[in-house]
Amino acid sequence: MAKGLVLVTRFLGRFEHTIDDKGRLTLPSKFRSQFEHGGYLTQNLDGCLALWTPEEFDLQTEAMQLRAAQTQSDRNLVRLWAASSTDLVVDRQGRISIPSHLREFAALVDDVLVHGALDRVELWDPARWEDKVRPEERRFTEGTDL
Repeated sequence: MAKGLVLVTRFLGRFEHTIDDKGRLTLPSKFRSQFEHGGYLTQNLDGCLALWTPEEFDLQTEAMQLRAAQTQSDRNLVRLWAASSTDLVVDRQGRISIPSHLREFAALVDDVLVHGALDRVELWDPARWEDKVRPEERRFTEGTDL
């Protein structure tokens, strides 16, 4: 772990779920307890969405505030990130509602890959995952660049 990095939560595992007609996604039961007090959904790198616990979102917000003090480009990225982020609650059936602008950003239509990504949960369109992440799996299985 990098010096000074404090990991509040750990999310691990891969799950396949679907979005219903109302834009709701059922969270894997393994992850639900971490979101008892809600969470935050944001755009993330490589075209996926990130689901953060309130504690991890606070850390992300602090990092974004520091970034906003840098350049005009950084301030605009922070504005975009904040404007597209949303708070959410998990309903009694373990579902979250994904706003249409975030579904569109991540190309989430039916099937969704729900991945633990250590400090967050990532939501991926399966085709985008295959394009962006799957090529790295070969490097991993061959034991290079671990």
